[in-house]
Amino acid sequence: MTDTIPKWQRVTGWVLSGILALLFLPSAYFKIAQPKGFVEEWSKTYPASSALPLGIIELTMFVLYLVPKTRYLGGLVILAYLGGAVATHVHANDGKFFVPVIVGVVAWLGLYFRDRKLRALVPLVKD
Repeated sequence: MTDTIPKWQRVTGWVLSGILALLFLPSAYFKIAQPKGFVEEWSKTYPASSALPLGIIELTMFVLYLVPKTRYLGGLVILAYLGGAVATHVHANDGKFFVPVIVGVVAWLGLYFRDRKLRALVPLVKD
């Protein structure tokens, strides 16, 4: 497995992974820092005490996703977390369940484009 990944695919993978930063980092920040007005809004749909633990989970799983040695674990934890988000949206009947599905696809495409081992496990094109 010495063949290299084309540069455009590595760049695309990191760009897709970077998009996750735009989603998870602000979300984790608000849940951890809890700026003025956040808890009042959060409490309309979730218990106020759930914000901090969820923020820590989001930050941790994103770091796991970015670190090369833990990227698969991070990807799996993100997928599990997003599965819970899908269930929450379905339960709330708000019609936004597709958003976490798309985020999960972006997360795994980001890994897929930049990771040779993952491509070997899940080949999309037959050589």
